Amino acid sequence: MNDSVDVDVSRETFEDPVKRPKRAHYPTDETPPEFVEPEVDVSRETALPRVLPQPVSPRIIVVANQKGGVGKTTSTVNLAAALALGGLKVLVIDVDPQGNASTALGVDHEQGTEGTYEILLEGASIADVAAPSPEPGHLWVVPATIDLAAAELELVSAMGRERRLDKAVQRYIARNEVDYIFFDCPPSLGLLTLNALVAATEILVPIQCEYYALEGVSQLLRTINMVTGELNNSLRLGTVLLTMYDKRNTLSKDVAAEVRKHFPEQTLPVEIPRSVRVSEAPGYRSTVLSYDSKSAGAVAYREAAAEIARRNAGSK
Repeated sequence: MNDSVDVDVSRETFEDPVKRPKRAHYPTDETPPEFVEPEVDVSRETALPRVLPQPVSPRIIVVANQKGGVGKTTSTVNLAAALALGGLKVLVIDVDPQGNASTALGVDHEQGTEGTYEILLEGASIADVAAPSPEPGHLWVVPATIDLAAAELELVSAMGRERRLDKAVQRYIARNEVDYIFFDCPPSLGLLTLNALVAATEILVPIQCEYYALEGVSQLLRTINMVTGELNNSLRLGTVLLTMYDKRNTLSKDVAAEVRKHFPEQTLPVEIPRSVRVSEAPGYRSTVLSYDSKSAGAVAYREAAAEIARRNAGSK
């Protein structure tokens, strides 16, 4: 039976939050100098691909955290791009009506574009609606449009509402070669996220190194246990990724230590630093790996992807 992960969420470890303004460049009195990186032109050129191990069977990973602003979409697109850059075949399914993953991966998702909505409500096949990303490597995307916002209500009375995405994924795997499938989910535990949890075999939880870092994680873990007990016995907590890490900030170090105490085996050794380049890249319909391949954020995501590929991957 699937292992359960119990977590004792304590607020005593965390300090008061320090909110940073959301803009391209932070004031020098708030951000260490090394985070203000030189301007670069947007380019699809990246470092030479590294060869990453190919899994024995497709790994289906849902990226989820009930708390918003933790780097779910950012982590989804950059990890997917890094794995594709490493020579693997990757599919990203955008399950968030905002469509931010589609934007970052350079795929059109205007209203009326076929994508996740058609898969869930009309039975469309993934192969028919997936579009290639301009990012390097074999990377495909199922886009999400604003139409997906209505799917939550429309699925309520639908037959087999929790397994629609799972059936589509299994049909796709049976007919197409793919190494990794990622689901980018909205910051809620509704039917869209539930469909992704039922379809996946692993869950990746991004946790930001800031105050209230574990907010929402305990509820997410309860949902995982519910899903494994009722709908998907294969689902397990595979990876915890620390994001928005500032090595000069005591709070970041304290949060990282607390997360590693709760999830010693699942937490990756590499942290994703707070980086201007990571924040800027989606504005250019790009991942940070293409936007600035030598930036601290790009290097960290490549290292995280390599670690994920090595863990429980097996080889062909």
